[in-house]
This record gives sequence, structure tokens and C-alpha cells, in this order.
Amino acid sequence: MSELTTHTVGLRIFSYLPNPRIWKATITARLCGVEIDLRGAKPGELADWLWDFDARPLTDADRHDDSDTERQGRVGFQGKLHKTDAFLDAHPFGTVPAAFSPDGEIGIFESNSIMRTVARLGEDRYPAYGSDPYSASRIDSFLDASLVFARDSQIYLLELGGEQMPAEVHRRAAESFDTWMSGIERGLSHGRLFLVGDEITLADVCFVCELSQFSRDRAAGRRLARSGLEPIVADDLDPLYPRATAHYRRLCAHAAFSPDVAPYLEKLEHDVARSKETA
Repeated sequence: MSELTTHTVGLRIFSYLPNPRIWKATITARLCGVEIDLRGAKPGELADWLWDFDARPLTDADRHDDSDTERQGRVGFQGKLHKTDAFLDAHPFGTVPAAFSPDGEIGIFESNSIMRTVARLGEDRYPAYGSDPYSASRIDSFLDASLVFARDSQIYLLELGGEQMPAEVHRRAAESFDTWMSGIERGLSHGRLFLVGDEITLADVCFVCELSQFSRDRAAGRRLARSGLEPIVADDLDPLYPRATAHYRRLCAHAAFSPDVAPYLEKLEHDVARSKETA
């Protein structure tokens, strides 16, 4: 695995934090030597932030500024959100994570696209987006497949915050997880060390981030039990997906991944243990 490179200025990102999907950008930035200005807070606190290129906690002046556009929060956020017209011009869907060019003029949205931007900014230092059109397109194939899984996983993870888990949501998420992980497992067959080529690429980065995000369900055993269900992610996935889980652990230990992944997984293990104690 290649060593990390020197950083240069690149991108500003506003998001709820912590957010494993933002790791797609931060991990890629470490690989490619791109500096990211990351701003944000917990989801419940973003109603008290100005959604803008200059994202920041709201001041009294911000709260009474009629030029700001106030919109009702989407799923996952509470209350009304203060979004400037400039933010909505740059981000027409009005969602986070929201990335900006250094001058704030261009908005980039959706975590995979933000990750691709970082890779393009650092392509002269590290080939995270492949070395030719064919490898780049194969990387895109893995990223597109991850979006299919992410759609069902997002619905499922949001439902984990409720009192009951709909059985159909759980079933669809479980099927989607198995389809996605089985594809990753096959992608690592024949002794391949990486999903595309001979080095870490965006395909590997996306895999780690999506699996980490979905693994939150391991800490929801007590909540799922109220609906007669169990966590989808088993404590030991090795028997089902041995190559994929070995790849995951190896990448998590890499210097570009560990600053984000290690604290998250440590807290997750604590939450899983606590969930089992109170089950």
C-alpha cells in the first residue's frame, strides 16, 4: 500500500458529523494529498447552523436575516433549517453532505461524487480513481452498486431510530446487504488484494465506509428484538464473506483509514456490548 502524500488545498465540506460516508472524502484526501475543510455538527444540532459555504452556528443576526431561506428539515433532522439562497443555488436538492469549490461558486453533492472530486484534485499524486478509462469505469461500477445498497440501508438505519422496525424494511435491507457483500466477496476472488487493480482505489474506500455505516445495526439488538428481529450484521461475518471481511480489517488498519475508522469502531464495540448487557 502506498504511503501518504503532502497535502494541498482543495475542498470545503459541510455535513452532519460523525458521518462514515464523509470518510469517503477524508480517506481519499489522505491518499491523494488534498486538504479538506470539514465543518459540521451532530444531526440534532444542524438546525442551529447556517447552511452556507460559510457554514457556522447561527448568530442572532443570522436568525433575523430575511435574506436567508428557511426550509423545513428533511428526514433525520428536526425543526426548520436555515439555508441561504446561495447554498440552494449550489446545492439544488438542499441536502448534506455539501461540498464546495474553494471559492464557494461550485457545489458538489452526494458522497460518491464528493469523493470523486477529491480523487480528481489529487490524481497527479495518487491514482485513486484508476489509471485508465477502463479501470475508472470498473471503479464506477462498484460505486454504482453501492448506491443501490445505500438506498435500502439508509431507510433501514433511519427506522432504527423508531420504536418498531417494519419487517419488510428489515427483509429488504438484509437481502440488499447480502447481494452487495456477495459481490464484494466475488470481486476479491482469484487472489485479488484490491477491488480494482493493484492499489487502493475509490472502490475500496467506498466499501469500508458503507460497511462501517451499516454496521451500526449491530448495536440495535435490543431495539430490533422488540419487533422480533435480529441485527443483520453478525458479530462474525467471516464464515459468510471471508475475503471481504479480511479486506475490510486490512484497510481499516491503513494510515489513510484509521484516523476516521478506529474511533468509530471502538465506540461501536462499546455500544454493541452495552446493548447486549441490557437486552
